[in-house]
Amino acid sequence: MPHGYAPAVGQAGGVTSSTGDLNRADLATFLRTRRERLRPADVGLPETGARRTPGLRRQEVAQLAGMSVDYYIRLEQARGPHPSRQVLAALARALMLTADERRYLFGLAGASLPSGSRPSRQVSAAIRALLDSLTEIPAYVVDARYDVLAWNQLATSFIGDMSGVAEQERNMIRWMFRRAAGSAAPWSDPQAIAFARSTVAELRAAYARYPSDRGIAGLVTELLGLSPEFATFWAAHEVEARHPLRKHVDHPQAGPLDFECEILHIADTGQRLIVYCAEPGSATQAAFRRMAAAAKPI
Repeated sequence: MPHGYAPAVGQAGGVTSSTGDLNRADLATFLRTRRERLRPADVGLPETGARRTPGLRRQEVAQLAGMSVDYYIRLEQARGPHPSRQVLAALARALMLTADERRYLFGLAGASLPSGSRPSRQVSAAIRALLDSLTEIPAYVVDARYDVLAWNQLATSFIGDMSGVAEQERNMIRWMFRRAAGSAAPWSDPQAIAFARSTVAELRAAYARYPSDRGIAGLVTELLGLSPEFATFWAAHEVEARHPLRKHVDHPQAGPLDFECEILHIADTGQRLIVYCAEPGSATQAAFRRMAAAAKPI
């Protein structure tokens, strides 16, 4: 499901680790208003007919957050116990709060934000719908360490069909440096160097943003031992968000392709939507359309 899962944490109040006063009234109002703005489809739940009130039902929020319905109802009625940081984090995921809203939620509960926040691997239903709608444009989603999380049909012509690849092997940075290991050929291509350098710079930015994430730290350690080129790029301490790149690809079926590789950051997740954009009327756009048509089921 596209929403985050939280373990059962709120039967009788959970483990409390608050640091200040609880504003029960404002917390109750905030939870209710955030719940009412969401539709079931926003969080991956089925529509179940007309509703007397807008938004999600209380039991749906409780389900998404992994807590008892009674516990959540008491929070919305301003009569619940002091919620733990674990409970607050589960509610923030369930209600799809932004970074600012999450900070506000913790403040209402008099709790400090957990140190070392972690990037999300849950792709929202809206982003998955967007991917599917881009039928003639290759597009896919990667997380903060460049694991491929979701993709559309046309993207499989460039990154392969990830459904047949184990999740731990879907990392694009590992592919790049593993393929180049023991060979100087890729590093004679200025385009390959620019792409590798910018990708490593973005990985370093994620490394700093999520210092407690073991997945990112483990990937860096692995690649430092695997690739002298990665070690060189990493030692440069370049830190940046990747910018659009012009790419030339000699595709085995479609031939030479030229397109803009656009990187769109998905707020508050660490994820990026990567889109291959061909110029209107170009030979590459025509090739994308032929590839899309050939991939359609008969």
